[in-house]
Formats: sequence, C-alpha cells, structure tokens
Amino acid sequence: MLTAPEWQAVRLTLVVAVAAVAVSLPIAIGVGWLLAKREFPGKFLVETLVNLPLVLPPVVTGYLLLVVFGRNGVLGGFLEKWLGLRFVFDWKGAALAAAVVAFPLLVRPIRQSFAAIDERLIQAARTLGAGPFDAFASVTLPLARPGILGGALLGFARSMGEFGATIMIAGNIPGATRTISLLVYSQLETPGGMRTSLRLVWVSIAIASLALLAGEVLERRGRRRLTGAIG
Repeated sequence: MLTAPEWQAVRLTLVVAVAAVAVSLPIAIGVGWLLAKREFPGKFLVETLVNLPLVLPPVVTGYLLLVVFGRNGVLGGFLEKWLGLRFVFDWKGAALAAAVVAFPLLVRPIRQSFAAIDERLIQAARTLGAGPFDAFASVTLPLARPGILGGALLGFARSMGEFGATIMIAGNIPGATRTISLLVYSQLETPGGMRTSLRLVWVSIAIASLALLAGEVLERRGRRRLTGAIG
C-alpha cells in the first residue's frame, strides 16, 4: 500500500498531467493541422520551435519558462497581477512545464492523422454546401480523432514523467508541487529510499504503460478508419 505522501504525489501527478494535456491539446490540434495541410513562409521555423523541447535539456526548458513566466518574467508578472495566475512554486508551474515538454509528442500523431486524410473527402463536403469550419468539424476532426486521442494519451504519459523543467519552475514542495518523479528523487536521497521508492516506480510504469497501450490501439484503429473512408 502507498503511504499518504505517496498517494498525494500520485494524485498531484495525475492532476498535473490532465491539466497539461487539456491546456495544450487545442493548440496542438491547430498546429498539427497547420503543419499538415498548409505551406507558408517560415514553416521550418515553426516545426523547429514545436520540436525544440524534445532535444533541449529539460532544465534549460525550465530556465526559459522561468524567464518568461517568473514573477519578474516577460509574462509572469502581468499574469499574476491581472489574472492571479502564479506559476513559480505552484502546481500550475508543474502543469506548464509538463505541457511544454510533452507538446511535440501531442503534435506529431495529430499532424500525421491530418496528413493522412484524403482531401477529396473534404472537397466533397464543400461541394455539398459545407463551409470551411463545418467541413473541418464534420469531416476532418472525426477522421483525425484517433490520432488526436492517441497524441493526448502520449502527452499524458510524458507529462507524468516530467522532472527537470518542473523542478526548475515549480520546485519540490511536499503537497504542493511534489509529483511522483520529484518524490522518487527525494526518497533516493534518504536512507532506504531505493526500497521505499519502488512502489511509486511500479505505479508509474503501470499508468504510463496503460496510456501507451491505449494510444497504440487508437492509432491502429485510426489507420483502419482512414483506409475504410478512402476505400
């Protein structure tokens, strides 16, 4: 059985991961569609910015988040003063860090789903009187749904494991910002921590494996659905 602090870390991790996906998913859908369906000047730059968190050291990502969203940052002071949103040493900072780090993994399957949709299906909807938004909502989004859900699950799994950027902007505060990763790190610094942290390791593996399995199932279902729609 998990101890009270461990349950607290598990709950906070789930809250952070869900919040990270919920905030970033609409943006990921827009960016994925843009990269899949449109050609425009500077597209390579957008692709580079989207994928940058995959190759940057997480602590560097956390440092950049501090520069932008810290109390004296470019946006942090404004958001805290006018909207009451504080990210430093707060669970919202952990969610922000997870959202940024996981964002490339959300965009990739969503982009692939949009790219696989036959433009003839969209054109057929337009000839039947559907406007651009109606065609997007009634044809494009339903066909891309498995990729969107798969990307969301993949982003959720990545958000659960975020550590470096989180500790930079949110800190390691028990009951406030200490997620599973941070608690395992803290336990390993104490005598006997290797043994006590094993429970959290198994919990993390189980949740992440279920998310990845569900994402794989949705991706295969999406490929079959697109094949059937085209056929």
